[in-house]
Amino acid sequence: LFYEDTAPKPYPVLVINHGRGATPESRAALGRAKYSVNSRWFARLGYLVAVPTRLGYGETGGDDAEDTGNCSRKNYPPGYEAAAVQTLRVLETVRQRPDVAQDRAVVVGQSFGGATAITVAARNLPGVQATINFAGGGGGNPDTQPQQPCATSQLRKMFADYGASARTPTLWIYTENDQWMGPTFPREWFDAFKEKGGVGEFVLFPPHGRDGHGLFSAAPEVWRPRALEFLRANGYPDLQMPETK
Repeated sequence: LFYEDTAPKPYPVLVINHGRGATPESRAALGRAKYSVNSRWFARLGYLVAVPTRLGYGETGGDDAEDTGNCSRKNYPPGYEAAAVQTLRVLETVRQRPDVAQDRAVVVGQSFGGATAITVAARNLPGVQATINFAGGGGGNPDTQPQQPCATSQLRKMFADYGASARTPTLWIYTENDQWMGPTFPREWFDAFKEKGGVGEFVLFPPHGRDGHGLFSAAPEVWRPRALEFLRANGYPDLQMPETK
């Protein structure tokens, strides 16, 4: 957990969900998810930040509950549902702390975790004001199929289905040179989500580095002003950009 002792209490909660490597070896090598730089930044905004390492990854290990099948036989929703269920358990656990607000939370995620944030939004959970999706999606592999994730039409349908129920505000952040998700599919997924009634904003940043998929960690100075604007508009109007340390 990351938090500032001097921040007003009770703390609102912010959960950051990690992504999913393309191979079992990369998932095992995750170790413990931290996103330390961004976790500390959100803590300085006043949140108590939880960064779970989900089942099937790194130090947590266990069965791969988020397996969505091989590229020719994808079935995405159960994998994201498994991640969302774990996110809810994290929220329930953290909310047992006496210094944590029961009715104020935000869910953030990178890549597979970003799509999980949209899964959570579709549940319209009481006390979750907003979710932020960084480079969310699935089935990508920049080494074997750059910018061509598996079964993109399935992902489009899944996000459309989420949009039919999601009324929690969402922010979708991508880059033009995302080698996992590509430059066009994410917008199609967002449009499908919105067309069915989903509440959200879409931001496509210019290319960053060799692969913009990692913008969340690689260039937080790019996205932080936009994320702060979104959070201010959706339940946290008094947030101020922390001074650089």
